[in-house]
Amino acid sequence: MKKILMGNHAVSYGALLSRVEVIAAYPITPQTQVVEELSEMCAQGKLKARYINVESEHSAMAACIAAEQAGARTFTATSAHGLTLMHELLHWAAGGRLPIVMANINRSMAPGWSIWTDQNDSLSQRDTGWLQIYCESNQEVLDSIIQAYKIAEQILLPVMVILDAFVLSHTFEPVDIPKQELVDQFLPELDYPYKLDVKNPCSFGSLLPPEYYLELRYKVQKAMEEAHDVIIKVDKEFQQVFGRSYGGLVEEYRTEDAELVLVASSTVASTSRMVVDQLRDEGVKVGMIKMRFFRPFPTKEVTNILKQAKKVAVIDRNISYGQGGIFCEEIRSVLYNIDRQEKPPVFGYIAGLGGRDITPTTIREILSHTLKEDKPKENIIWIGVKH
Repeated sequence: MKKILMGNHAVSYGALLSRVEVIAAYPITPQTQVVEELSEMCAQGKLKARYINVESEHSAMAACIAAEQAGARTFTATSAHGLTLMHELLHWAAGGRLPIVMANINRSMAPGWSIWTDQNDSLSQRDTGWLQIYCESNQEVLDSIIQAYKIAEQILLPVMVILDAFVLSHTFEPVDIPKQELVDQFLPELDYPYKLDVKNPCSFGSLLPPEYYLELRYKVQKAMEEAHDVIIKVDKEFQQVFGRSYGGLVEEYRTEDAELVLVASSTVASTSRMVVDQLRDEGVKVGMIKMRFFRPFPTKEVTNILKQAKKVAVIDRNISYGQGGIFCEEIRSVLYNIDRQEKPPVFGYIAGLGGRDITPTTIREILSHTLKEDKPKENIIWIGVKH
C-alpha cells in the first residue's frame, strides 16, 4: 500500500509495523507529529502498546530503559535539546546492552534559538554507544526503523534513526507501507535474553570495580564491530522480502572511475546525486558516497572507495568547534593508514547549519573549488558565510 506521508509519520508507521510494545512520549518541535500519530494509533486500537506520557525527555529514555529491561520492544522520538537532555541515559542504555530504537529529527542547537536542521544534536552523542543511521528519504525512514529493530536485537545495542528537520520531517512523499505479515516474517518477536524475571533474579547496573569495568566496555566495542556484518546481512534480507536495499552502511554512486569523490549524508545526498549526474554529462569524473551509517563508522567501505580517488570533498552539516566537520575528520582519520604513499587530499566544507539551504549551486561551488585547488589551504572551508 502506498501513502503520501510526511517523514514524521513514516517514523510512526515504522514503529507500528515493528509492533512496538511501549512508547515513551514527550513532544518537541519538529518531532511532535511522530508521537501524536502513535497516540492516535494506540487510541484507535491499531497498535497494542503501552503509551506513556512523561514529563521530560530524560524521563522518556528512563521509561524506555525500564521497559526494555523488562523484555518489551520500546520506542521513543526526540530532537535537539530533548536528545541532549537524554545524554546521561543514552550511556546507560548502551552500557546496559538494551536494543532500544529511537528516532531523532535533526535540529540545530541553541543559542540562537532554532528549529531548523543540522546534525550537531545527534553527532554530539556519537560516543554514547548508539548506532546512528542517517536517512535520505521518507521511504528510507520507514524502512530504517524496521531494520533498526532487527539489527539492535541481534547485537544488543540501541539504534538512533535520524532524519532532517522539515526537509523530511514535515515534507510529504509517496511511501510504500509493507504488509504487516511481511514485516512479521522479517522481524520476529523480541526475545531479550537478560530481562528482569522474578523466577531468575539477577542484579543490573550494580557498582562495578575496576577489575571488571574494562571488559564491559570491550564488549560494547566488539558488538559495534560485529554490527558491520549484521547491518549488511539485514539489508540484504530486507531486499529479499521487500525489494528495497540501501547498500548496507554506505551507498556508492558513480565512483568506479571517479577522480573526485564527494561525501554527503541525509537529504544533501539527494541534491548531490543530481549534481554528480550533471557534471558527468559535462565530462567531469566525479562520484559520491552517501554515508548512511555513522556508527559503526564504515571504515572498510570508505577506505576502499577513497583510496583510488585523487581528491575528496566532504560536506558537513555540523561542526566540532575547534577542529572542523565531524564526518570530514573521521574520514581523514581512517584514510591515515591506507596503503598508499600519497593519500588523497580531503577538503572539508561546512554548509547548511541552522537549516540554510544546500542547493545544487552550493554543491557545484564546492566541487568547482575542489577541482581547482591542489590541496585545502585551511582545515575548514566555510560555504555561504555572510561577511
